[in-house]
Amino acid sequence: MQPARDLFSYRKYWAARLTPAPVLPMSRAEMDALGWDECDVILVTGDAYVDHPSFGMAVVGRLLEAQGFRVGIISQPDWTSTAAFTALGRPRLFFGVTAGNMDSMVNRYTADRRVRSDDAYTPSGEAGRRPDHSVIVYAQRVREAFPGSAIVIGGIEASLRRVAHYDYWSDTVRRSILLDSKADLLVYGNGERQVVEIAHRLAAGEGIATLTGLRGTAFVLQQWPEGFTEVDSSAIDEPGALNPPVDPYSHTTPLSGGAAGAACATGSKAGSPGENVVVLQRRVPKVDRSHSVVRLPAFEAVRADPVLYAHASRVLHLETNPGNARALVQRHGDRDLWLNPPPLPLTTPEFDRVYELPYTRLPHPAYGDAKIPAWEMIRFSVIIQRGCFGGCTFCSITEHEGRIIQNRSEDSIIREIEQIRDKVPGFTGVISDLGGPTANMYRIACKSREIEAACRRPSCVFPGICPNLDTDHSALIGLYRRARAVPGVKKVLIASGVRYDLAVESPEYIRELATHHVGGYLKIAPEHTESGPLGKMMKPGIGSYHRFKELFDRYSQAAGKEQYLIPYFIAAHPGTTDEDMLNLALWLKGNNLRVDQVQTFLPSPMATATAMYHSGRNPLRRVTRTSETVSIPRGLRVRRLHKAFLRYHDAHNWPLLREALKRMGRADLIGNGKHQLVPAWQPAGTGRPAGHRGTTGRPAGTRSAPRRARPGRPSR
Repeated sequence: MQPARDLFSYRKYWAARLTPAPVLPMSRAEMDALGWDECDVILVTGDAYVDHPSFGMAVVGRLLEAQGFRVGIISQPDWTSTAAFTALGRPRLFFGVTAGNMDSMVNRYTADRRVRSDDAYTPSGEAGRRPDHSVIVYAQRVREAFPGSAIVIGGIEASLRRVAHYDYWSDTVRRSILLDSKADLLVYGNGERQVVEIAHRLAAGEGIATLTGLRGTAFVLQQWPEGFTEVDSSAIDEPGALNPPVDPYSHTTPLSGGAAGAACATGSKAGSPGENVVVLQRRVPKVDRSHSVVRLPAFEAVRADPVLYAHASRVLHLETNPGNARALVQRHGDRDLWLNPPPLPLTTPEFDRVYELPYTRLPHPAYGDAKIPAWEMIRFSVIIQRGCFGGCTFCSITEHEGRIIQNRSEDSIIREIEQIRDKVPGFTGVISDLGGPTANMYRIACKSREIEAACRRPSCVFPGICPNLDTDHSALIGLYRRARAVPGVKKVLIASGVRYDLAVESPEYIRELATHHVGGYLKIAPEHTESGPLGKMMKPGIGSYHRFKELFDRYSQAAGKEQYLIPYFIAAHPGTTDEDMLNLALWLKGNNLRVDQVQTFLPSPMATATAMYHSGRNPLRRVTRTSETVSIPRGLRVRRLHKAFLRYHDAHNWPLLREALKRMGRADLIGNGKHQLVPAWQPAGTGRPAGHRGTTGRPAGTRSAPRRARPGRPSR
């Protein structure tokens, strides 16, 4: 694997002679004030424009500005016509289109498919300011307004819908978003490397159709690339019965290009009249991985066959390590979608420079005094790392940001804290978070770069912590100590979720955390207590939680502080039975816990648990026609029941729970005893069906985007 070109080594475009814009323009008047006759790049986003490094479009915009390009922003445009999309004119190079920091469907709908009443990324939290499937709608409006302009889509929505994917809200398998949006190029994962090279190459006169070799991009294949060897996905992971051996005396001509994969995807049998013959076998010759491409089953095949969908999901997840991932290709009708391998992680110096660009850290002045909840939540927080090697199946961080942790330097983080202290209005001396997707993965990595580059495990910590993982927390402890010593800083809190199975490897870290960095409550996510659902989530057993709690309570008491853990749990996750939820409810009651942060599993695009939900198969293991099936809590009633078990203390849920306990043969748990779950009596004015009180909580499976309590994580 060749090292990536330094992000800041490109010769700057001519507009670098201009001073950085006070804020990237959102109107012609602002362009005129800057002396611009046109923009080089226009970014269209479904979020309000906040010039802060937790907002993806701000990072992309400021990075392109640092490369010498003039960048404009069209934020939350009215999509019912093309008028809003013409506000800044036609860009010289390209339009960049994103739904924002969250998938637009996750942003707008609950796990019960109800419309949310607010939107944290909109001024005043107003709902309804973005369309469903925003990337598709925005890109099509741009194409209508400016035919012939280059359109590049990216962000979390494009990233997680880059191949044929299950869409929970329509209960269908949809095509790649690149085809439905009719864009020219799709950027997936963190997009800094891709967008910088795209901009420079277009500025040098190349056409958008020629940009086919960029890592972290997908495009519709026009011509099969020279020198690439195709490997059928069934040769990597068997989706059904093996093909019969090829008869060496047969006159059948081997298939080439897309035909072999199409035949596999449609389940053709060798020698069937009128059908293609599959000649690729499980045992394939060794080929140069950098010049091989894995053919996934076609869109039409995975749409028709859930087993093939699970197989395709498994193969895709096996090809996510940038050190060894191969390109992927998938047929959609008469066209091939080509996905290049994932982008290479940013180095620490690159990461530092990206986060130290001249952000105002404020919403655009056009919003006036309107509050943007996502910004209010994160304006005093600092991102210290990116990526996650946990591999939780309901989460999309790994699919988007990757599992290799990218770290900022300690000096860069301290400089940002000082900037917050000196420049952000309303700072009271409290840094609300030093974190990222996970609080305590800073500078934790594989002990060997060679092993890391060759590894194909989906998680470094499941079913146990990999012996090659260096779990030393000393760098993070040192950062915490230095951060709280910054003059003017009274307190540094940790609000990102702590990975407790890692934390117990470093009791000193837990001591530091409990003594100095918890404001009374610390959120933590055991997600469940039972081995069945935990295995499907790729989460550690509940024993790790108990070990962490024991240390946390001990060090909190030693510090003279009364502090509590706030646990998160998931209801209705694939692999969860009614009995599992009952046991979880009994555990909660036995530990005197009443959970208010209720979360019901939401099948987000591309997540492994979503493939389980749709297919009923377990893609964590080899998928075959007879492989392990997974119990799926489907339907509104069973999902509400599982959520009701989590909120066993809510009287509105008692009628539903009594009915379920009787059906399960556990009527002995109905009564007023300490060992019983729900009383036999019902308070007046209660008893409405579970779920009617708006306790939908945060959507599980959206951790590439934040938990509902923590908006603002980057998604480029």
